[in-house]
Amino acid sequence: MVIAFLNQKGGTGKTTLSINVAHGLVLKGNRVLLVDADPQGSARDWAAARDAEPLFPVIGLDRPVLHKDVPVLAKDYDFVVIDGPPRVYDLARSAIMASDLIIVPVQPSPYDVWAAEEIITLTSQASTFKEKLKIVFAINRKISNTVIGRDVRKALDEYEIQTLEPAITQRVVFAETAAAGSTVLESEPQGRAASEVRGLVEAILEVIS
Repeated sequence: MVIAFLNQKGGTGKTTLSINVAHGLVLKGNRVLLVDADPQGSARDWAAARDAEPLFPVIGLDRPVLHKDVPVLAKDYDFVVIDGPPRVYDLARSAIMASDLIIVPVQPSPYDVWAAEEIITLTSQASTFKEKLKIVFAINRKISNTVIGRDVRKALDEYEIQTLEPAITQRVVFAETAAAGSTVLESEPQGRAASEVRGLVEAILEVIS
């Protein structure tokens, strides 16, 4: 099963979600590979910052042949998670063709909701060749007790695409764990951030079941 976190808009938290969801899948007993398809290499930087044993393997594959390379790699894993690139059309299209499920992280802002149309269009084009391709939204970096935080789900409904529960709230712990090459599931397993990530993992597994 190949899951890609994609959004042509930068700054939506694709890497953060990719890393934490990958760890969540590992904790459920799965063999997981994280593919860093972003030329900026943020997931690779995260892995390099870690002193302890790796939580899961991370490889760089930021070239537009993902749809050819990933199926070969996937044979050795239960899940391949792709941390997708922003604003690289050929790479994004290749990542879509390589995937079974596309998760589009969206921040609660009008600009992010509007920008989601671009990746939806790309995915719609790819679905002509991949009939079983699924796409869902994941609300990320939600700020608690704000109007836009409450209304973003209604705004996304206009795309007629499922929005996963729960939303991931913006918390300092995500940045702190990223700097240490860790995840919220490892550093604060009983914390609210970890609880939200576990809920998101469950929602993803339900979509693909």
